[in-house]
Amino acid sequence: MNSSFFFTLSLSILLLLLPYDAEALDSISPPAKCGPKGFNIMPPFSLKNQHPQHYGDSSFELFCRNKSTIIHFPFYGDLVVKSISYDARKLDLLDPRNCVHEVFLNLDLSLTPFHYFYVVKKYTYLNCSAPIGSSIPEIPCLSGSEHHVYTVKSSYVEVPDSCRTIKTVAIPFAYSSYLSDSSFGLGLTWGLPGPHDFGFQFKRTRFHLALNSVPLIAGLILLAAAATMLKKMKILSSKDKENQFTEKLLPPHGILQP
Repeated sequence: MNSSFFFTLSLSILLLLLPYDAEALDSISPPAKCGPKGFNIMPPFSLKNQHPQHYGDSSFELFCRNKSTIIHFPFYGDLVVKSISYDARKLDLLDPRNCVHEVFLNLDLSLTPFHYFYVVKKYTYLNCSAPIGSSIPEIPCLSGSEHHVYTVKSSYVEVPDSCRTIKTVAIPFAYSSYLSDSSFGLGLTWGLPGPHDFGFQFKRTRFHLALNSVPLIAGLILLAAAATMLKKMKILSSKDKENQFTEKLLPPHGILQP
């Protein structure tokens, strides 16, 4: 077989195999945003109806509402996305009901890839039938005329008889009237393997990526084998020419020199 033909055939097979490996990048899409003044939405986040359905994971799916960017949390509801810092992996949220401590009380992040960006401590929410004093401010958005809700450290032992424990949760801070900004503390971060942040499908595990790379690896092996065989053919061809040259120098068989 002609060596150049063999090399061309091997290279063609490799080029045919390459698109299968490139499939690992098929989920990369240009940034999208909600409204002209919105921020760019990039991997691992995706924008509903603007990115392919297989793009990313549902936990990172965002959608637009009245030009605002919204994220949905199972068993809780929707929160407004104020900004996303991809370098710091920080997701800043706003509560549309303007009650951040209601979010802290009810948002369960354990089944999501997110956790609080800031250091958390355990606080206990108390529901009291009467005010417990001015030293601990009540949470206005959770309180009413006949009930008063407070956050106290979990080590707080002076719980009045008029109070009952609602829940103890790990959150960034207790309620303070000086921290009225609903976005303060509603900072989340996420942790993912590197490839997902560059647009690979979330459901593609390393095993899946490895499977996609098999054709490419096979092609490279085939190309290496072709190069090795080509080298051997050149060596054999060189030896054949050397033997032919030697035969020309030797006398015909059966003829002896005197």
